Amino acid sequence: MQSMQRFEDLPLSPEILRGIKDLEFEELFPIQAQAIMPLLEGKDVIGQAQTGTGKTAAFGIPMLERLQRNERQIQGLVIVPTRELAMQVADHINHFGKYTPFRAVPIYGGESIQKQIYALQRGAQIAVGTPGRVIDHIRRGTLRLNAVKVVVLDEADRMLDMGFRDDIDYILTRVPRQRQLSLFSATIDSEAMQISYRYMTNPEKILVSKDEIALPQITQLYAKVNPRDKFDVLSRLIEEENINRAIIFCRTRHGAARLSRDLRHCGFNAEAIHADLTQAQREDIIDAFRRRQIHLLVATDVAARGLDIEGITHIINYDVPFDALMYFHRIGRTARVGKDGTAITLVSYGELADFEKIQSLTKTTITEIEVE
Repeated sequence: MQSMQRFEDLPLSPEILRGIKDLEFEELFPIQAQAIMPLLEGKDVIGQAQTGTGKTAAFGIPMLERLQRNERQIQGLVIVPTRELAMQVADHINHFGKYTPFRAVPIYGGESIQKQIYALQRGAQIAVGTPGRVIDHIRRGTLRLNAVKVVVLDEADRMLDMGFRDDIDYILTRVPRQRQLSLFSATIDSEAMQISYRYMTNPEKILVSKDEIALPQITQLYAKVNPRDKFDVLSRLIEEENINRAIIFCRTRHGAARLSRDLRHCGFNAEAIHADLTQAQREDIIDAFRRRQIHLLVATDVAARGLDIEGITHIINYDVPFDALMYFHRIGRTARVGKDGTAITLVSYGELADFEKIQSLTKTTITEIEVE
């Protein structure tokens, strides 16, 4: 199982590989390398994995592969604890399945049920929902589960903590007996195991430990900064550390465009790549950076996907990423081919919670530094 390194090593259909390629996903994360094959084979799976270890792809891609193309009904069901997660998971599955006829619809409380009924009637094959709203649809007859082949309980520990145990039982007793069930959870406790004993058949257990997303040859540093001082702190770091081969990450394209403009005003050799540029413009800037005509590349996460440029000494997170896993994607752009690299994250007070999530995901130390 572990010999699988990349998505293209997996027996996936051309349309799904094309969707994955559009996202510029190439290498498999540990949970993906271990869970995708058993799920493709139809086995039940218990996966212990933190949020942000790539588990949506681990269950979403095999689900898409196992659906019947000529079926218009709901065949895949993902149960999640929160509306945010419902939207995020449905969105990811729709990206993976962009070139397939399948559509995922998020269903959650706090939004007009009519709108969701309409989305389900228009023809969706996958429902991603919170327990209460899924039950609401089942009782109204607007969500029929008789054609369901694949069920996923995502973040099961959070659902159990939130008191959804009875709701999960209600839903699982209403899907066909002949279906595949997987459960993903950051912690596998006795309650999660009870669900598995009751509803699963010989599940394959997959454990992903924190240290699998550690990057030992990268020196990881962070500085707490006042949001107003961020730009001055960045300028000082670039000058004092004599940084002239770095990627600087921003959360938004407007932020990236503004930051590169401000850096140029201060005499730094910087350019930005983001989604507002044409593919040709982006390639020109990346090429100039590769040839060292540009010293500082300011980028958004989307624009930087799949970038593999040698000799980058520093990654600077000007903004802490929304998604904790993206931090590891970002800093992995340095220290390529056995060389060392440095990652520096500027954490403003409003970003502390997001940064703590990143710290909880890795066993390597992220050292705090003081910047005047």
